[in-house]
Amino acid sequence: MTGIGTAADADLLVVGLVLLAVLLFSAAVRFARWPLWLAGYAVAVLVLAGAFFFRDPERIGDRGRDLVLAPADGRVLAVDRVVEPDYLAGPAIRVSIFLSLLDVHVQRSPVTGVVEYVRRREGGFAAAWSERAESENQSTLIGIDAGHARVAVRQVTGLVARRIVTYVSEDQPVTQGQRLGLIRFGSRVDAFLPASAEVHVTPGDRVVAGTTVLARFAPVREEG
Repeated sequence: MTGIGTAADADLLVVGLVLLAVLLFSAAVRFARWPLWLAGYAVAVLVLAGAFFFRDPERIGDRGRDLVLAPADGRVLAVDRVVEPDYLAGPAIRVSIFLSLLDVHVQRSPVTGVVEYVRRREGGFAAAWSERAESENQSTLIGIDAGHARVAVRQVTGLVARRIVTYVSEDQPVTQGQRLGLIRFGSRVDAFLPASAEVHVTPGDRVVAGTTVLARFAPVREEG
């Protein structure tokens, strides 16, 4: 399922598992039953896995009006020239990033600007690294106006990732590195940049959301 939600969803899941583990261990101590101990340890493992999957570290790095930061952690699948019809409405550079189960699942804004466009598309759950994922999978496209340029970030589901959470809405200001949403668990994120942008990554590179410089905008000519 794809949906709009908040970061509190993940916190509630982990807290719920912690409470369940406490109840199971308490019952195991009281009744001295090994199945209760086994269940308690199993839930404890789920707590650790949940805390790992939903980790959300602070990110620092270069910031600047001319910089485009990586919107997601992961490995660059492709850098290609495409036509983005929905927000940029024309030629664009697409940088596709694959998120594994081991990567941080939170997406971040590549630029400072205003969210102009948020659209969700229903679809399937093909493998995120396949070309089918681009046109067939469920996704959410977030368009951001940086003032001197526009960029878009697309969250895409995959075989395992079945839920997209988007934190931002239209007309909302965002800053570079600000959290945009998350995908549970892993999957793919596409960044659409102006065709004139100078890309600094190549397929196979590892990138870190809010830290890695994905590209630079073409110099803005000053009038006068």
